[in-house]
Amino acid sequence: MKIAVITDDEQTISRHFGRAPYYLVVTIEDGRIIDQQRRGKLSHTHFANEPHNHQLGERHGFDPVAQDRHAQMAEAINDCEVLICGGMGAGAYQSMQARGIRPIVTGLESIDEAIRAYLEGSLIDQVERLH
Repeated sequence: MKIAVITDDEQTISRHFGRAPYYLVVTIEDGRIIDQQRRGKLSHTHFANEPHNHQLGERHGFDPVAQDRHAQMAEAINDCEVLICGGMGAGAYQSMQARGIRPIVTGLESIDEAIRAYLEGSLIDQVERLH
């Protein structure tokens, strides 16, 4: 199993999916970490010069352009089952689910602590942190 965590520094969980520059991808086998690697992640800065097509009254992150951006952000973790983050938009959350990646939003800051909690079955998906 592979778990992706959004991060700025490979130690802590980034608070915002769209802004984080990296994924830390952890490979789990028999309940323990056997490998980890940092992968580059597309972020808002990569799309800064593209038009923003959000329509008045439309939920942010659900329009076709945003969904395409989420797909591009997810390409680096297509082999992962889980994505742990400190916050994300509802559109990105739904995009990950549609790709078969289970997003989990947490208030935990430590990557090690979040991975341990996930493996123990105690990591709670705090969907109230979605925006």
